[in-house]
Amino acid sequence: MTWSTGLLGFAAGLVISVVTAPVGVSGAVFLLPVQVSVLGVPSPAVTPTNLLYNVVAGPGALLRHHRSGGLRGPLTRLLVLGTVPGVVLGAVIRVFAVPGPSVFRLLIAVLLLPLGGWLCLRTLHRAARTAPAGDSPGMSPHAITRLAMAVGVAGGIYGIGGGSLLGPILVGRGMPVAKVAPAALAATFVTSVVGAGTYALLSLTTTGDIAPYWSLGLACGLGGLCGGYLGARLQPRLPETALKLLLGVLALGIGGLYAVQILR
Repeated sequence: MTWSTGLLGFAAGLVISVVTAPVGVSGAVFLLPVQVSVLGVPSPAVTPTNLLYNVVAGPGALLRHHRSGGLRGPLTRLLVLGTVPGVVLGAVIRVFAVPGPSVFRLLIAVLLLPLGGWLCLRTLHRAARTAPAGDSPGMSPHAITRLAMAVGVAGGIYGIGGGSLLGPILVGRGMPVAKVAPAALAATFVTSVVGAGTYALLSLTTTGDIAPYWSLGLACGLGGLCGGYLGARLQPRLPETALKLLLGVLALGIGGLYAVQILR
């Protein structure tokens, strides 16, 4: 890795995480195309490299949330309980089954485009009312754990942290962003540690670009470490309406990104 590549990776991790951390998204889903198209990381090594980014970047935002008490409560435990076994299964599938990305991109686009649009429209509609409306009932603990496991499998296969999927769904079901964001980031961090470790072990017994690009992953992660702390520090200063709009816009952006990749 050259110095220019490392600086570019650091800057990309910093900018992306500042924007995404306030709503519980690590930013790895946006860093993935940067690594492939700009930094030249091959597949499947891009998946563990992205997970390594989450491992390094995660403590920045988590430290801030820990100090403010945002990591307390059952939601964090439920998400971790589901995502950890899911990411191990996803890593094994990625290495040995090598599923194509087209179906996954289609599913994400179909899920996040309408979800992000609905979240933005509902937030704007409620903000226009003079009296605040109550949130809809949230999901049951069993449903949250099952959702987290499915997201963990996707994270293990495609190197996304999971917050980009968990956040819009949970907030769309009525949970406040301030509650969802710390739990989603914690689940992303733990899942990424387990996922990166699983890929490292699989690389010892399998040929090909399976191990992460350590230097680049660390450079991107250090940028995300700084940006994540700044983003988490910024979150309490933003109103719930702004956070929901940001989450909806990010969901639209992620869904649109995958839709464009499908059409190419």
